[in-house]
Amino acid sequence: MHWYTSVLKKYVAFEGRARRQEYWMFTLFNIIVSLVIALVDSLLGTASILGLVYSLAVLLPSLSVTARRLHDTGRSGWWILLSFIPFIGAIILLVFLCQDSQGDNQYGANPKSSQSF
Repeated sequence: MHWYTSVLKKYVAFEGRARRQEYWMFTLFNIIVSLVIALVDSLLGTASILGLVYSLAVLLPSLSVTARRLHDTGRSGWWILLSFIPFIGAIILLVFLCQDSQGDNQYGANPKSSQSF
């Protein structure tokens, strides 16, 4: 839960870096919440209204943590645009997001050395 709330607190912080753990824990919790909301939507028969509201609420935090994760691998946040290329773009972006942190780079100090989570 800590990782999810920390990303939400930095919802428009596109500068800096995000560790793999921060990114993937946010993604995991986001998927779990989305599944629960989809279940509630289907039980209430609200035609995915709750899911749409939730998706819009976490759009900026998702983009910012993805940009910060790309910064951690030494890439610009603009690499997110690869996701618009069908199939191949998503695979390349996934590989970038799974890579280990670089040492200190142009986006800041290595977050592994400053956090002990």
